[in-house]
Amino acid sequence: METEQQITQFRDSYAALRAEIGKVIVGQTEIVDATLIAIFAGGHVLLEGVPGLGKTLLVRTLGDVLDLTFSRIQFTPDLMPADILGTNLVMELPDGRRAFEFQRGPVFAHVILADEINRATPKTQSAMLEAMQERQVTAGGELRRLPEPFFVLATQNPIDQEGTYPLPEAQLDRFFFKLLVGYPTAAELAEVLNRTTETAKPQVNRVLTRDTLLALQRLVREVPVASHVKDYAVRLVLATHPKTATAVPIASQFLRFGSSPRGAQTLMLAAKVRALAAGRFNVSFEDVQAAALPALRHRLILNFEAEAEGITTDHVIEQVLKAVPKTVETVPA
Repeated sequence: METEQQITQFRDSYAALRAEIGKVIVGQTEIVDATLIAIFAGGHVLLEGVPGLGKTLLVRTLGDVLDLTFSRIQFTPDLMPADILGTNLVMELPDGRRAFEFQRGPVFAHVILADEINRATPKTQSAMLEAMQERQVTAGGELRRLPEPFFVLATQNPIDQEGTYPLPEAQLDRFFFKLLVGYPTAAELAEVLNRTTETAKPQVNRVLTRDTLLALQRLVREVPVASHVKDYAVRLVLATHPKTATAVPIASQFLRFGSSPRGAQTLMLAAKVRALAAGRFNVSFEDVQAAALPALRHRLILNFEAEAEGITTDHVIEQVLKAVPKTVETVPA
């Protein structure tokens, strides 16, 4: 009975967050759902799209509806690692003596909006690596823990935009999901105009506390996954490794490198959240398939042939999903 109550609480909390965000964000339902899945799974999100599509607004709205500390970092070419992590400053004590005191940077918050992260230099981008993976930073000569929960919600312009620096593969791999934000439809654009060019401004309410969110994240880890569903997720990831016995033909043709083990972890956690949001305490094949594109698209590295032919990682993943069977028949001994 307690489990049923927990599932109901999870589903209601998810729906409440979705409804509050919907007061501000028009359309983009897939982007909103994927962002919420990452939040409940405890992962970071990379939102990619041209300027003006509401990426920053989505993250700011999420900071408003969660009862958590929120910090925004505007990434620019002259941003330095100390501007993110913090630094030691010389402070004068009441007795006149001077001592070093660490001034925390904006990374010490629960929700971090890393706005236009690919406009900063690689040196500054790398300052986020330890924070995103270890939930800690080395600053001022000491190891400092970050608050829990800790989320980095980063936005970036397409890589071919002027004045951008591609994120290194090691940092991309630390993002739970990579989401591609597209243009709104005509109806959605008309609604955007109604909401942004008139006097009424939508107000959102905070609907989830820190302790409740942490409890729901723990519940996600408790969702059971049948062995055949887990095996399916493993085979999907192995199928992306080119020139191996488990690779599907399109992976060997168009990929230099396949997904890391984090891809399989992401598939499992995202599938668990999706199941709970639907009121189920078991994971289906469809839950795994639904997470494949955002979980794997940034973890596959294309080769020259793919780039020459205009092949995208999304295309490769879609073909992998078609090629990998859900179950593998075993031959009786």
